[in-house]
Amino acid sequence: MERQPHALVIPYPAQGHVAPLMKLALQIASHGVKVTFANTESTHAKIKASLPENVEEAHLISFVSLPDGMELDDDRTDWVKLNDSIHRTMPGYLEDFILKVNGSNANQKFTCVVADTSVGWALELAKKAGLQAVAVWPGGGACLALALHLPQLLEAGIIDTEGTVLKDEAISVSKDVPPWTGTEIGWGFPDPVLQKLFFSFYTIFPQYYKFHDWFLCNSIYELDSAALQLVPNVLPIGPLLASNHLATFAGNLWPQDSTCLQWLDNQASGSVIYVAFGSSTTVDWQQLHELAFGLELTGQPFLWVIRSDLMNDGSLAKLPEGFINRVSNRAKFVEWAPQEKVLAHPSVACFMSHCGWNSTMEGLTMGVPFLCWPYLADQFCNRNYICDVWRIGLGLRKDEHGVITRNEISSKIKTLLSSQDIKANAVHVKEVARKSLHESGGSSCRNFNNFIQHIKSI
Repeated sequence: MERQPHALVIPYPAQGHVAPLMKLALQIASHGVKVTFANTESTHAKIKASLPENVEEAHLISFVSLPDGMELDDDRTDWVKLNDSIHRTMPGYLEDFILKVNGSNANQKFTCVVADTSVGWALELAKKAGLQAVAVWPGGGACLALALHLPQLLEAGIIDTEGTVLKDEAISVSKDVPPWTGTEIGWGFPDPVLQKLFFSFYTIFPQYYKFHDWFLCNSIYELDSAALQLVPNVLPIGPLLASNHLATFAGNLWPQDSTCLQWLDNQASGSVIYVAFGSSTTVDWQQLHELAFGLELTGQPFLWVIRSDLMNDGSLAKLPEGFINRVSNRAKFVEWAPQEKVLAHPSVACFMSHCGWNSTMEGLTMGVPFLCWPYLADQFCNRNYICDVWRIGLGLRKDEHGVITRNEISSKIKTLLSSQDIKANAVHVKEVARKSLHESGGSSCRNFNNFIQHIKSI
């Protein structure tokens, strides 16, 4: 009996990493490769709890869970503690799991490990076990190029070993890639502990870069070529999307509220402001209320994703008194939305977003203009691409008190909705993204097929 190729897929345990790796896993499985998806126990439980009933696509891949080293009631929103625990304990559990599977049944043996670069130690374990190592960068090309340029930045004295920017000048890796400011670089945080953590994700990447056999990136060459050309041997295969029949199952850590789709059906074409800030953005009370009043001022219908953990003080979000009653005939509130389906809906006019890379890929592939509200990490860089390179959106600016005011929100939305240039650019970028996935010569499709052919030949 001919052995079926078997991929072990390992994401970093966060929504923005699990979702693209899950979409990739489903695509790999649809090409006849056996796939096992390994999550931490906590992430595994959230995915299982969020699955809609009778989702056949869940059977395309096998799920396993590995301990992250933390106690059941530990705070997994403490990123520093979680990351330390993962690095301390998970490599051992993963190595034992690989040895157990590969020692039990010749026809079930893993032939490759597909790992998020944030868990680069898994690539090292793959090589140690004699398996093909496939690295996946779930973000864009610019931050990838920045990671590979860290040695030069350190040598030039632009940053120190903690990631602190030492020079008051823009940081550039190429004249064709938007530069970073010191406060908006991918690991820049006021909190030095968080800065050290996020900087570590960048610094470990060059360390594990040598262990890959294949290197995949969730980007589109035609839209990101200047940055991708700075990274040797990278294969852009983006945008990683759920196909129409898989859109209910894409690694969500919250249950999706699909009632918003029926609500959208009853709205006028190109009228709805979609507001969603990903899985980790938090705001204070003043900013929440300014956003609410800004949306009210527009007079437009809006769909607003308000997570239960949106507030930075840990409390539940409470909207201004009387607000819900005043906007009840043109507003819909959900805790988590089926985002790809929302963005593809003809009623949606624009996307107010934190500019996470998954949201960026999904929005541009659907041709939706952006209103950009970046919060941390790569989101500022993504904002620069949206506003300055692709010109498919506008950025929101904080006032002297660090607040994005209701008037700023309302006026930018009105400007965005009236801009024919931005709408035309969004349509063009959509066409480029779609073409990259086309079976007849699309760059991402071609790269993915080459990758599949390789792992099926192992």
